[in-house]
Amino acid sequence: MPIPEFIVDIRKKIGHDLLWLPGSTGLVVDGEQRVLLVRRADNLQWTLVTGCLDPGEQPAVGIVREILEETGVTARAERVLAVDTTGRLTHANDDETVFLDVVFVCTPTGGTARVNDDESVDVGWFPIAELPELPPRHQKYVKQYLDGGEKTWFAEA
Repeated sequence: MPIPEFIVDIRKKIGHDLLWLPGSTGLVVDGEQRVLLVRRADNLQWTLVTGCLDPGEQPAVGIVREILEETGVTARAERVLAVDTTGRLTHANDDETVFLDVVFVCTPTGGTARVNDDESVDVGWFPIAELPELPPRHQKYVKQYLDGGEKTWFAEA
């Protein structure tokens, strides 16, 4: 997966040190209550669509861009589901990051789900009751959606 140029520039200055980054996640749910998932190329894990925001990019704009780039599906961000952090991540190249993640419930508006870049090896729609194993954070977001929570979730401690 290509590292955004602005991060490459920062890494030239700070090396592998911890970097705090803005990100967004999309829980894309269609009219049949299916969820759009990607199978990541780096670890082969099924996940919701996620991505790093470009400098100055609005989170809702960023997730809509990521959904299209990764899956070929056009979408509309409907509401914020959660504001969360990823915890400390150590990448294969030893870079350390933590993402501040804004999670959106999104509605598909067009396109056909497919692998649309090199970040994924598979893309698909899954009935919400039959999802493959997801990372714990993503499971939490699906559960919150299913529980009908209209209030944005965020940690208070």
